[in-house]
Amino acid sequence: MDVWSKKLPGIITQVALILFSSCGVTGGEVCHSPLVSNLLPSSFRSSSQLSGSHGPGFAKLNRREGAGGWSPLSSDRYQWLEVDLGLRTEIAAVATQGRYGSSDWLTAYLLMFSDTGHNWKQYRQEDNIGAFPGNTNADSVVQHKLQHRVTARYVRLIPLDWNRNGRIGLRLETYGCPYNSDVVSFDGHSSLLYRLSPRLRQMFRESVSLKFKTLRNSGTLLHAEGRNEHSLTLELERGKLLFILRKGQVSSPDSQHLVSLGSLLDDQHWHHVAVEHHSDHLNFTVDKNTVWLQIPASFSHWNHDQMIVGSDRVLSSWRSVGSNRNFCGCLENIIYNGVNLVDLAKQRDQRVTVKGNVTFSCVEPIFVAMTFTGPQSFLWLPRVTEAWTMGMTVGLQFRTWNKAGLLLTFELPHQGGAAWLYLSKAVVYLQIHKPGRAPLELNTGSALNDGQWHSVLLISRRGHLTISVDGDEGTTAHASPAFDVTSAQLVFGGCPTDGSSQECMNPFKVFQGCMRLLTVDHQQVDLIKVQQRLIGNYSHLLIDMCGIIDRCSPNHCEHGGSCSQSWSTFHCNCSSTSYSGATCHSSIYEQSCEAYKHKGKTSGYYYIDVDGSGPIGPQLIYCNMTEDKTWMVIQHNNTELTRVRPSQGKTQHSAHFEYASEEKQLAAIISQSEHCEQELTYHCRKSRLLHTPDGSLLSWWVGGLGEGQIQTYWGGAPPGSQQCACSLQENCVDPRHHCNCDADHMDWANDSGLLTHKENLPVRALVLGDVQRPGSETAYRVGPLRCHGDKNVWNAAFFDKETSYLHFPTFHAELSADISFLFKTTSSSGVFLENLGIKDFIRIEMSSSTEVLFSLDVGNGPLEVTVKADFPLNDNRWHHIRAERNIKEVSLRLDELPGASQKAPADGHIHLQLNSQLFIGGTASRQKGFRGCIRALQLNGVTLDLEERAKITPGVQAGCPGHCSSYGSLCQNQGLCVERPNSFSCDCGSSAYTGAFCDREVSASFKSGTSISYTFKEQVVNVLNRSSSVVASSVHSDMTLRAENISLSFRTSQSPALILYVGSYHREYLALLLNKHDKLEVRYRLDSSRDAEVLRSNVKRLASGHLHTVTLCRLADAVSMQIDQNPKEEFNLTSDVEFNGIRLMVLGRLYTL
Repeated sequence: MDVWSKKLPGIITQVALILFSSCGVTGGEVCHSPLVSNLLPSSFRSSSQLSGSHGPGFAKLNRREGAGGWSPLSSDRYQWLEVDLGLRTEIAAVATQGRYGSSDWLTAYLLMFSDTGHNWKQYRQEDNIGAFPGNTNADSVVQHKLQHRVTARYVRLIPLDWNRNGRIGLRLETYGCPYNSDVVSFDGHSSLLYRLSPRLRQMFRESVSLKFKTLRNSGTLLHAEGRNEHSLTLELERGKLLFILRKGQVSSPDSQHLVSLGSLLDDQHWHHVAVEHHSDHLNFTVDKNTVWLQIPASFSHWNHDQMIVGSDRVLSSWRSVGSNRNFCGCLENIIYNGVNLVDLAKQRDQRVTVKGNVTFSCVEPIFVAMTFTGPQSFLWLPRVTEAWTMGMTVGLQFRTWNKAGLLLTFELPHQGGAAWLYLSKAVVYLQIHKPGRAPLELNTGSALNDGQWHSVLLISRRGHLTISVDGDEGTTAHASPAFDVTSAQLVFGGCPTDGSSQECMNPFKVFQGCMRLLTVDHQQVDLIKVQQRLIGNYSHLLIDMCGIIDRCSPNHCEHGGSCSQSWSTFHCNCSSTSYSGATCHSSIYEQSCEAYKHKGKTSGYYYIDVDGSGPIGPQLIYCNMTEDKTWMVIQHNNTELTRVRPSQGKTQHSAHFEYASEEKQLAAIISQSEHCEQELTYHCRKSRLLHTPDGSLLSWWVGGLGEGQIQTYWGGAPPGSQQCACSLQENCVDPRHHCNCDADHMDWANDSGLLTHKENLPVRALVLGDVQRPGSETAYRVGPLRCHGDKNVWNAAFFDKETSYLHFPTFHAELSADISFLFKTTSSSGVFLENLGIKDFIRIEMSSSTEVLFSLDVGNGPLEVTVKADFPLNDNRWHHIRAERNIKEVSLRLDELPGASQKAPADGHIHLQLNSQLFIGGTASRQKGFRGCIRALQLNGVTLDLEERAKITPGVQAGCPGHCSSYGSLCQNQGLCVERPNSFSCDCGSSAYTGAFCDREVSASFKSGTSISYTFKEQVVNVLNRSSSVVASSVHSDMTLRAENISLSFRTSQSPALILYVGSYHREYLALLLNKHDKLEVRYRLDSSRDAEVLRSNVKRLASGHLHTVTLCRLADAVSMQIDQNPKEEFNLTSDVEFNGIRLMVLGRLYTL
């Protein structure tokens, strides 16, 4: 039977097991067997023991032999207890207990794992938390289930803290199950070649998975290819794993798909890799991180017929760049489409060719590293040779993320002086100070803070000094000092802080990172003896492990932000994004034109981010801010009137429309808008639109999201009606047809209207079916998509009792959360929002009439940030709150006040785990509820529909009126704020301005001797022309006025000057002018038999060239006049109070009265 064609259920189960289980057992088995209780005493080791009866062999859970557990000679953080499980084992949990009958127990500890008893790896919860909480007494058992199981042979526990009334005391147990695997080892010159049998049919899902461990940061794990010139490669490059799909023999962007995942994978620990290939995408997994990759149809079937493992040696004509990219290390459980390739090689299957020294066990060298964790870390070593006065050679390897740090320092002999080998700006410097001589400085290398291992070699011999970085592949610097550069003792990483070494001074930053392969005078330093205090001295070092963490993998910088890091934290550069914050989470743009309007913006192009912090990016959109509505206008590739003429051999005309916004952006805009519309116009001459005479369909359009749906109605008609607007209005040119153009007349006609059903927008395509007949002429236009009314901005609820609240599903925001809303209230305190977990919580509240508090707990203890205003917040005006939480910080902003923030612990819990309902306007305990309005509540860019929930919730009302108290100031130039149910608008009727905020001046510039006259139409003329497009005046010649309201602005440097004149058929008039004293006069002649009455203002210097605003109001004989912000002046007329037969109005110079 062909191995590659087997379809046995057992094989399928094995694939699922290896791909989806982190251990070698199926999901049904319980991996919780005790692993320590039956071990021999020889399986236990420790740093020290208090006595023979306190030895490590007595550290078994619930046992009382010896002194009832293990206790070291000294209680400090350099102690450890180690257990050898005998074989690599799957470990699922660990339990601790204090020493029996004593006051000795641990309160916190670190957990380490290893395959060899060296190169320990610290277990971290959430990839960030190192410490496990311990016990509170000597007898109770505290068990921790590991969030992800670990495969290891050796377990080491390091005490961090203990009962201060006792000492370190420990009994322990680990729980798990056996682990079985097939392992193969490559030495960098060996490989395995597999000839893969062709499969009889294409598999629904193809897959490859394996585990690997290595000390080299580059090398090809496997490469597979087929006769169709498709190839697959898994390649390690600078500690990151590349997955490469190629088509053809030449690499190009179109023929290659590459994705990178993981980091620091050259740490000599096992790493899991899996690739699952589906028809149009694949999932690429490294350890616990998975990326989803869309692939083109040309890669839909792998069909590989050969694979090479451990080498980049050519299979056909393809070759990777580089002379030797072979893998050096161990691979485990290589499963390709359900077949264990390592097992085939072990069985010496004829389809497998072995080249070089391939062994079926993991042969790995022992490199002991040490970690410098912080400011107190150092290593002091004496020179062991007596010939130190003749010079010296010091070598080391280091890896770090920091740009600066001391690597090595030592005192110079003979009258003192010192040398420092250090990093600065990611370059290695050697600086030597000798009394009486000029300082000596050398530097070499660059970009050495990349997390890779770099070697440094310092050689001082007979007046010649050399520092080299990265050997033959790196750089070297030389000097020839006139003095000896040597010392009897060396200090690495930093200086002791306890004053024990007065000679050691460090003017530079301490080193944080890892070192290994320390050599002094060509002799390698035994760091295990250093750990045992047999050589030198040290403090705050983790020996036999490298604790470096890549805080940028996975990248927590959102929206394409670039990540950089130091040893203890990371930084996001958001400059190339449209987002801000510590993790580039929050958009710098508003979510709609409506939101820009409420910032006082006028019509123009603005970037709109429809989902805020969500995945949809911003787009440039035109916002048309009218007095009544705020329109978002989305253009497409053809909004002009397009003429269509008959074309030979062409029976239809089709047009496709591409929009300036992407699909997701369009969907969000349409969804969040109250109303959307798109104009559809068809001009015709001898060209039918929808139907032939027999009723057959001629034309249609395609609309809606995605590919859209065919629509057979026209603008102004309802969906599915197969009609035009004239049919609904009952004014089609031919009543027998439902569209004007379907009458098929020789005269020009048109069918036009608006498409307003949002589910059918936007228009994607248009097909016109009657364009081929001789003499037919057609023109069409599809206007831009226009939407108004942001449902998110005005979605509000009023909480009229402190015990009332709304509840929603749990807020899921484990790593990042942003919360934005507006509120107004008359109360002095109250909780806006609360969501609880078992221990975690998140809450925003008004803690006083001037303070807003944002608090949360992700497991590190409560974190609070407060913003205090210098004005009352309970003023019944809208106030804006924006709160954000990410793994770096918690921040809070209130209105336009300076924001406040608190840093999160660098190595604390990062996942916010909530499980209760989300409470809005109250709390789960119904304490400290909020009384007032909450509006536009968004969580991670998603609006919560407060109004819909409020409609079914007692004590809460949907909506919240009273917007003019907050936004009325936006109405300028005496414009009046008008309340609307879910908005406001500015009434500019009493202002000489227009626009959304009465900010656009309606003006004209007059030269000397020029004027504008406006003749009021007679009422009878308006009656005869009701169907005319001319806008009729509201003032008619037969109207009698007993009151006027006049508002205008003017600017002039001349006086006297006539500004305004209103005359009548009866020689009555009203005139507004500047007199020769630069003061304003109003002249009323309302009785043609009497002289005009003159009303003079006291405001001076009005011909100053500055803009002045005048408001004139008359009611019968009472007249008021106000100029700019001056006090209103009152007058009374003594003549007639009726203004009869108004004829014209003149602005500017008047020749005759």
